[in-house]
Amino acid sequence: MKTAGIVLAGGLSSRFGSPKAFAEWEGRFFYEWSLAALSPYCGKIVIVTRPELVDRFPEGMLVTTDVEPFAGQGPIAGILSGMEKMRAERYIVLPCDMPFMTADVIGRLLDCHRSGVTAVVLDGKYHPLVSVWDAAALPDLQEALKNGKRRVMDVQEKHGVRWIEGELLTEDDAHRIFMNANTPDILERS
Repeated sequence: MKTAGIVLAGGLSSRFGSPKAFAEWEGRFFYEWSLAALSPYCGKIVIVTRPELVDRFPEGMLVTTDVEPFAGQGPIAGILSGMEKMRAERYIVLPCDMPFMTADVIGRLLDCHRSGVTAVVLDGKYHPLVSVWDAAALPDLQEALKNGKRRVMDVQEKHGVRWIEGELLTEDDAHRIFMNANTPDILERS
């Protein structure tokens, strides 16, 4: 498979108060917005989540948890787990808490990807989880986790991450599109 998608839905959602993957915006769960943004470009999409949430996703959906021994070690473990669940040449990674993300933006990000890792920066704020990764990063993700290093950007830098300005990826309000819905009141303001 050339391109696979990884939706990160394993965070604790402590500021949000409930699992963000199942928060709703305009009648759809957050994870459904992520799937919609990724699906035009991915042969398969896997959702990486916590064990207690697996059964909440519909039957037939590709859902996994962090691989042992890295369970619960943050987004870096989620990316590794998604890569290990299904093999592809490259992976588009998206967190589940960006319900305003669109397929157009993902397509433009994919168009910008040449090799290594490509990710988004907007007004100096880095969004390392909105990214495209070549499969060659998998051993470095494993090594980082084995060494207790959980910072996604460190592995990205090792692969010559190319930062794309978010304003270039959308004609809409980039701040809204790349906004993480960390608290429920963000939805009320949007």
